[in-house]
Amino acid sequence: MAQPTDTRRSDQGSVAPYSSNSSAIEVSDVDDSANASEKPARDNNQDEKKANKKKRRRRAKDGGISEINGHTSSSKRRHSISKAARDPRDEPKKKKKKTKPEGTETRSPSPVIDFDGLSRPSRGTRERLEESSEQAAQRLEKLQAAVRTILECVGEDPDREGVLDTPSRYAKAMLFFTKGYQQNVRDIVNNAIFQENHNEMVIVKDIEIFSLCEHHLVPFFGKMHIGYIPKNNVIGISKLPRIAEMFSRRLQVQERLTREVANAIMEVLKPQGVAVVMESSHLCMVMRGVEKTTTSTITSCVLGCFEKKEKTRNEFLSLVGLNRAYR
Repeated sequence: MAQPTDTRRSDQGSVAPYSSNSSAIEVSDVDDSANASEKPARDNNQDEKKANKKKRRRRAKDGGISEINGHTSSSKRRHSISKAARDPRDEPKKKKKKTKPEGTETRSPSPVIDFDGLSRPSRGTRERLEESSEQAAQRLEKLQAAVRTILECVGEDPDREGVLDTPSRYAKAMLFFTKGYQQNVRDIVNNAIFQENHNEMVIVKDIEIFSLCEHHLVPFFGKMHIGYIPKNNVIGISKLPRIAEMFSRRLQVQERLTREVANAIMEVLKPQGVAVVMESSHLCMVMRGVEKTTTSTITSCVLGCFEKKEKTRNEFLSLVGLNRAYR
């Protein structure tokens, strides 16, 4: 028995069998519905991949500490470039700053100047500074006796007319050579610091310096050049040679003398920078030792902008004429 065929009338009135286009349309509808159901699944997979990437990035930044502590955000932690990753519990506790009672004096942060202006204070320095007139007389007699002993030891007759008063003269001279032990920076400066809107280089050069070598107690002498760049304040220019004189009137080595002058000016004036250069001749290597009479020793100490900026340092060295022959 023949199966009935589904026929549809065309617009022209002819009858045609149902074509395969109908089945194609039905299959297309099925595919669209399948694609629509697969799309949310793909979105979910992409979201999971993004979440896993974020976790891996966070783990790489903090080493997994945030996951261990139950934190999912690393916004409070710094990047490893600026600070190494570490457990927040290992961070050292911030120390509270101790407040200084008003009206009290404390030791200066610089090892050069003490709270009362003394440099390298020792027991002997303090005793000499605070001694009475009777104690000063006893000190002078003790020094005279030592000089008399020296004369005897070198083979001289201390009672000879020419050297009879030598112990007294030498003792007084030695106390003068070392009078810097009785001086302090605060008294020398004497508040001679003035506010001035000047920010260019200030130089005092060719300051004559005489000092005693602490190794042999023989003189070394030369010239010192001091320069600084102010920061709102300037110092009386006569104070710079006075500061140099104070430190030179002690038993010294040239390297320390140069550094002490620079540090003292840096501390009392607080400028942008300080530069000190000294060139001298040492009798300990002229009269004895290698006996080289034409040698000179040059030392320098640069602080602040003179140390940081080569152009500023070279300008100072050029202005003081460091390349000229020592006279």
